Amino acid sequence: MAGQRTESAVGLSKSMTSVFSGVFSGIDPETYRAHALHSGERAWPETNCYVDLWIEVLATSGVAPEAMLGFTLTQDFEGDQFTFFKVPLEDLEALYGIRATELAIYDRVERHVEVQIARARLCLIEMDSFYMPDTRGTAYRQEHGKTTVAINRLDVAAKRVDYFHNAGYFRLEGEDFDGLFQLYLTENDPPFLPYTEFARFPERPADEAHLRATARRLAGFHFARRPRENPIRAFASVFPQQVEAVAERPFGFFHKYAFNTLRQVGANFELAADYLTWLSPGEFAAAAEHAGRISEVAKSVQFQLARAVTRRKFEPLQAALDPAADAWDSMMASLAGRI
Repeated sequence: MAGQRTESAVGLSKSMTSVFSGVFSGIDPETYRAHALHSGERAWPETNCYVDLWIEVLATSGVAPEAMLGFTLTQDFEGDQFTFFKVPLEDLEALYGIRATELAIYDRVERHVEVQIARARLCLIEMDSFYMPDTRGTAYRQEHGKTTVAINRLDVAAKRVDYFHNAGYFRLEGEDFDGLFQLYLTENDPPFLPYTEFARFPERPADEAHLRATARRLAGFHFARRPRENPIRAFASVFPQQVEAVAERPFGFFHKYAFNTLRQVGANFELAADYLTWLSPGEFAAAAEHAGRISEVAKSVQFQLARAVTRRKFEPLQAALDPAADAWDSMMASLAGRI
């Protein structure tokens, strides 16, 4: 233990990265292939930055990411958005033996990351997508926005970082590195203190029997936490009025609204269908089909939303979500007799 404390102290005083090895040494951004849950053939190839990141990290570590998706049963409508669904850290530990917790940032961020990578720990950090080339066409060098990345390799001297983000694994360097870690800040600027977690992995990956037994137990736990009222009907009751207000905003706001409403509910239930199919394809076939229906309707309504904003005709949206709301009722009724 004393040796570990000395190593950490050195890491905080100066750069300790001499090799570009990383937590997962056998992957490369040039040859990386995303998990099937991120297939381009899906209705929602990407969900949100946190869940997408964990899908890829878990797959890279050699375990089934589908096992973690029980939390999709709990999504609710929060009045102005659907729940930004995230895997609970307790589920990660119960399923995979991965212990993730907050990392205090009191020195330069890259120094903390160096220390943790040297200890084979993955850091998940809220960063600015403005400096991330993998967001080219949406945010890169166009718009500042918060997103979560997991840093696998870091070379401060070379200004290079390899990281998991959304549905892939990428590299950035040079000026983007400076921007990502805000190396341009002066002593008079507010410090860069992003929310950061770090993940400690077990010596051996969890076996499939453990994953299936634990996922089944967690399915019951999360099902008991499902919304008491139909969240899609709750959304539908305010949807036309919200869209009418969105139409008064600059068009870029439409994308933010759609992401936090239709994309979140659609992607959530597409993953719920995958989860139920993985858990027991025969037993939960009907519930998985209903979940898939919710996803399909959300995708269709997203196109209707764009037309409504452009044409400023909001009445047709009133009943657009009814098939998804009915599917939610049917899904939960089906699960009630089985979980």
